[in-house]
Amino acid sequence: MAAESGRDEARERILRATLALIAAGGADAATTRAVAEAAGVQAPTIYRLFGDKRGLLDAAAAYAVDAYVTGKGARKPVADPVDDLRQGWDRHVAFGLANPGVFAVMRADAPSGAMSASLEAGERLLRDKVRRVARAGRLKVTEERAVTLMRATGIGIIEALLAQPAAVRDLELSALAREAVLAVITAQPTRSARAGAVGAANALRASLDDVTALSTGERALMNELPERIARG
Repeated sequence: MAAESGRDEARERILRATLALIAAGGADAATTRAVAEAAGVQAPTIYRLFGDKRGLLDAAAAYAVDAYVTGKGARKPVADPVDDLRQGWDRHVAFGLANPGVFAVMRADAPSGAMSASLEAGERLLRDKVRRVARAGRLKVTEERAVTLMRATGIGIIEALLAQPAAVRDLELSALAREAVLAVITAQPTRSARAGAVGAANALRASLDDVTALSTGERALMNELPERIARG
């Protein structure tokens, strides 16, 4: 037990040291030697815990994202699901801008298609927020399309803003992109402006998890038909 506790303590020191080095000089600054010195451990300890530098960077990024996701998930959703989605966008962009080194590490992993557990948790939070919009009958596209559009546009905006000098960074770009995406995927809550048949179909599909009276086959059918309506 004591050995396990010591290992966990060393792991956390290493991760914190890695993030500090990434923040100061990017991923290139987080060499194994620099991390070992900053964390007060021997290099073999890093290799034993993380395998190699890529594993160390991945774990450090996951550590940072875990803290972000935990804080984000602990927030109580606002009453309006679209406003909740809007605030989630703003927090996501703020995280990327505040942690450019971590964001770069996360993006470096993107081509492999692998997603860390913490990134999956963040994805689930986005999906939950989109589903709230669907349940309210205010989603004009499928949930999958809404999630993909929100995620891709958000990443693009963070990259564009990070490419600008911080002193002249055009933060209004984020708000403009956010509202453009929301205009495409959501409808206003008034009766006349609801998303019509598509909104009703999305609301039904989003609510199927609460239905217990359907068989597996019936559930599959009830899931397929609203999706076809939404896509059509």
